Formats: sequence, C-alpha cells, structure tokens
Amino acid sequence: MSALLALGDCREIMPYHGPFDCIIADPPYGETSLRWDRIVSGWEAVALRCLKPTGSMWVFGSMKYFLRTGVPGGFRLAQDVVWEKHNGSGFQADRFKRVHEFALQFWRADSPWRGVWNEVQTTPDAVARTVRRKRRPPHTGNVAASAYVSVDGGPRIRRSVIPMRSMHGSAIHPTEKPADLIEILIRTSCPPGGLVGDFFAGSEAAGIAALAAGRRYVGVEIDPIMAGLARARLAAAMGAERA
Repeated sequence: MSALLALGDCREIMPYHGPFDCIIADPPYGETSLRWDRIVSGWEAVALRCLKPTGSMWVFGSMKYFLRTGVPGGFRLAQDVVWEKHNGSGFQADRFKRVHEFALQFWRADSPWRGVWNEVQTTPDAVARTVRRKRRPPHTGNVAASAYVSVDGGPRIRRSVIPMRSMHGSAIHPTEKPADLIEILIRTSCPPGGLVGDFFAGSEAAGIAALAAGRRYVGVEIDPIMAGLARARLAAAMGAERA
C-alpha cells in the first residue's frame, strides 16, 4: 500500500492529494498555553472539498473543543466514539481526572447517509442476550430497522466506548493516539484499498493504522522535527509490510 507524509500546512497541501475516502483529523484542542496548541481555523472547509460524497471524517477532540468549534459547516454528525485511556490527563486538582477523549464522525451534508461507506465493526463476544436482541426496531426520524447476524460467542456490534491503553512511555508526540484505535475507525469508514487523508499527522499513528488496514494514506505535518520522526516511523512500518 502507498503512504506519503508531506511537510506543510494541511489547508494548502491536502487539496492536491484528494479526494479522500476517509479523513482522520486530530487537531490541536487549544486547551493549554503551549506554542503548538492553538485552534486551527479553516481546515474543515478544506476537508469538505477533499472528501468524496461516499466518505466521512473522524475528528478527535475534547468536549470543550467540540463545544467551541461546533459541527463543521457542510457536515452532519453521524456518531461519537469515546476512547477510554488507562491513564488520565488534566491540569486541575479540583475536578475529575479525565481518562477519555472523543472521536466524532461527520459526513457531507449534501450526501445521504445510506450512500456513505460504513462497515460496522464487531467483536467476537456475543452472548445469548445479544442474540435475542439482535433485531433492532425502527428508530426515530428516517432511520430504518436494522439487524445483524450473531450466535453465542460470535460477533456483536462494537461498543461506542473503546478501552485502550494510551501511548504512555512510547509516544513521540505529546497527544499521540494508539494506531490500533485509529485502525478501528479506518476499517469502519474507508473501503479496502481506499485513500485515507490525515490532516494533522503528528506521530504518524494514522499512517501505521492505514497500512495495517490495507488502505492508502496521505498525511500532512506542519512541524519539521515531528515530520522527520514520523517519516522514520512510517518508513519502518512500510519496510515491515514488505518483509
């Protein structure tokens, strides 16, 4: 599978590499005074132009970030996933220790949801109760009835809260996400052999996830030092794939 990491601003570079089947974005949340942690404006409009009508976009963020930025213009919200970390983060001693982050899925408002690529992920731990309830009734609005086939010990729809260890001790970026987590999102929203666009590449976790999932990948990172580290990591992953 092909994989490319470019150095520069995603708003300038990504239009030349689309259209994308799936976009992954882990933008700065703007919650600290660190130099790199600043809200980036205008990238969502670029993402909208770069996304196929059958595609969708996953955006990582905190509740504060999404309340501040809202649903991007031209998009609709499909669902939210919670990443439950084994260790938390937080800067106040008088509040709950935050051990989770959100990933929200958006799709183009000018496309019907039924036309969006969406392969529901499953886990092999169904029980009898799951089997009895596998046929879902019609929901509110225009969502039709749905069902999935299951047997005892077989697949069931993956839950929206995904527990997974953070990259504590092995991260090369301060906000690095586990590649295994991103791989779940990519397999859900990008067809086999499709193209993943990573607007804030950082540690290159999305690139490694895309390769593992058998998808093509284009990422952009604005920090030259981080881009160098990420390219080395991506090259190692591509070498292991060819071996």
